[in-house]
Amino acid sequence: MRALIGMAWMVWGVALAAPNEKDAVALTEKGAQYVRAHGKAEMAARINSKDPDFNQGALYLAMRDLNGITLAHPTTALIGKNLLDVPDADGKLFRQEMLALARGPGRGWVDYKFRNPETGKVEAKRTYVLRVDDVALEAGIYKH
Repeated sequence: MRALIGMAWMVWGVALAAPNEKDAVALTEKGAQYVRAHGKAEMAARINSKDPDFNQGALYLAMRDLNGITLAHPTTALIGKNLLDVPDADGKLFRQEMLALARGPGRGWVDYKFRNPETGKVEAKRTYVLRVDDVALEAGIYKH
């Protein structure tokens, strides 16, 4: 439905705004509420099934445990993997920064490069990390 609405706006010459930092924070907060109400397993199932409540194209929710294992991600090939030592295109170990935020202050932002699912290109990305119990929820925006 969102795609159809977006297409309608494009036809009328008005582009929908790209997701911003507020959208990323709101998505992680929504995920945190869902985890608290329904548990991690149900949250993981919704993320992994690309539920539109938690996957809006380039803005999506992911979940990892505090040891670095990816528990849920729309790119299902990442599930069950510890990718802490896999750097971004510039050599930055961004997942280690995400985990440090989750373990420490429990929330914050990390900047890095990642493949945008909408363009297929590696782009600058900013991800908000929010710890909920023993998992980290993550939602990021691409900076065009």
